[in-house]
Amino acid sequence: METQPSEEARRWLAGEGVVETADGWIDPGEPGQLRTANEIAHSWAEVVFTDESLDAAGQVRLAFGLLDLLDDYWVTCVIGFADRGADGPLPAGALWDGYRRRLEADRDAKTVTYSLWADWFEDRDTTATAFAEVLGNDIDRVAAGGSEALLRRASRVLACSGPVPWPVKQRAYGTAARLPALHRPLFKGLLAGYHDAYGDLEPKAALAILARLPLPADTPDLAALRSVLTAGHSNHYRSPHAWDDALRTSTG
Repeated sequence: METQPSEEARRWLAGEGVVETADGWIDPGEPGQLRTANEIAHSWAEVVFTDESLDAAGQVRLAFGLLDLLDDYWVTCVIGFADRGADGPLPAGALWDGYRRRLEADRDAKTVTYSLWADWFEDRDTTATAFAEVLGNDIDRVAAGGSEALLRRASRVLACSGPVPWPVKQRAYGTAARLPALHRPLFKGLLAGYHDAYGDLEPKAALAILARLPLPADTPDLAALRSVLTAGHSNHYRSPHAWDDALRTSTG
């Protein structure tokens, strides 16, 4: 049976004297004091990338195992730092395979999707590559009858894709609109594209995609989003009063 990345990370930590108990973590650097998963992440995530017994891809896989074990956002930050650091970039295959696997897994992925949104999608230097790697390159496979895992990944990426530039995500959005299982997360992506500070929509094209989603008429924010897009607004922060006006109109 294949060893889970989290267990590999647990063994690696144990080799450094770091062990988990029923009440918390014990770190040899502070014996007798229980530490949280967040504290362990801050103490040890960067150490992963100094382990000379591993090649760069092995370090990436171990870092993702640490993420699985600790479920702490700081681990994803360190992965990003390593990719952008003096010894970077990290091996793209290992890096994006790590994200894809966790987006497909049947377990909570909030830490991973937050990392995509805040660290990769909002950064204009990385957003196109990141979106392509976690969804764009595979959207045709999803549309052709992708597995449950692929649909799960697509759903999670769409829902947090608000900051991705419209030209980067437009084709994936249009393809996702053909799949009923992705209508709700696609709507979330469109809504976030309007509301996020870094959100990006092309109003006319976004409205056309929105019109293809047979969502219930009473879906929260649906009428307001349709209204602001029809009026040509692309982002809440460029027209701060437009949303409130649309809400009043749609609920009046």
